[in-house]
Amino acid sequence: MTTTTTSLFPEIAGFITTLKLDAVSPERREILDPLAGFIQSKVSEDQEIRLNFICTHNSRRSHLSQIWAQAMAFHFNIKNVFCYSGGTEATALFPMVAETLGKQGFQIQQLSQGQNPVYAIKYAENAHPVIGFSKKMDDAFNPSSGFGAIMTCDSANEACPFVPGAEKRIPITFEDPKAFDNTPQQAEKYLERSIQIATELWYVFSQIKS
Repeated sequence: MTTTTTSLFPEIAGFITTLKLDAVSPERREILDPLAGFIQSKVSEDQEIRLNFICTHNSRRSHLSQIWAQAMAFHFNIKNVFCYSGGTEATALFPMVAETLGKQGFQIQQLSQGQNPVYAIKYAENAHPVIGFSKKMDDAFNPSSGFGAIMTCDSANEACPFVPGAEKRIPITFEDPKAFDNTPQQAEKYLERSIQIATELWYVFSQIKS
């Protein structure tokens, strides 16, 4: 019987080697550690790990976080991690997010057209792709209970002091690259935010002991 092994796409794996742990300040580590603790508690109990990254419009930061979290769990060989994203309202995955991830080595396939298109986002040849589209946090596509709710923007964090079904609510907010839409700095700022999110989630998953 032949077993098939798989690894991250080379460009993503190469990018991860450039990440620097000292880029994560002590102040940010204090913010990130509750997420590491939630994941570790599930690993220690041999339970599934469900993470729902929540932002107002589920269009930028929540998707970047969902996708990088799934890739980092795979990179560190942490099993049974299922990453989701949602918003306080649904809009669309902003195209620059898909473009940025594509430049970082993810394979992006747009599966549908319309105002809220669906994307398949692959990080490894034989791994199931992340299905990316904008949805409310309580959409049927997302878990209804037993998940960690990670609040990735200040407005969602303030608007949702309670997330129904969440086992733990963890605020980890990021600055919005939307501020640079339609400016000469747009591509640079989206890449900057993606690198920050990747670095911080790399830190989180590097803390997990199997």
